[in-house]
Amino acid sequence: MSLDIKQIMEIIPHRYPMLLVDRVEEVEPGKRVVGYKNVTINEHFFQGHYPGNPVMPGVLIIEALAQLGGTAMLSMDGYKGKTPLFAGIKSAKFRKPVVPGDVLKLEVEIVKIKGPAIVGKGIATVDGKKAAEGELLFMVV
Repeated sequence: MSLDIKQIMEIIPHRYPMLLVDRVEEVEPGKRVVGYKNVTINEHFFQGHYPGNPVMPGVLIIEALAQLGGTAMLSMDGYKGKTPLFAGIKSAKFRKPVVPGDVLKLEVEIVKIKGPAIVGKGIATVDGKKAAEGELLFMVV
């Protein structure tokens, strides 16, 4: 199953300028999700984040992974219509700068679900090279 931007906005509550997922290529509710963020020079954060040498903030790459993970969670029966909160990150690593023109491929695998607590492993790549990764903790309220 794939999702366009309208379908994504029906699932997760984020909106511009904080919506950081443009397309979902595949989603297995509660298991795995793959999506994309098209990074352009028009992003609001590039105005102040290294002007003249724009680099996407690492925290926003992690946020994009968290939003994508939210689509996998909120696609599950019992979680639809709820609010996913980002509760923590473990072992975050940033490997490669993400710059305008990059297509950020985002992948999140849900590794544990215990009631409202969900743990996912996220990886962000550009052209097959790892840009960021981390273990994400969500609470669904």
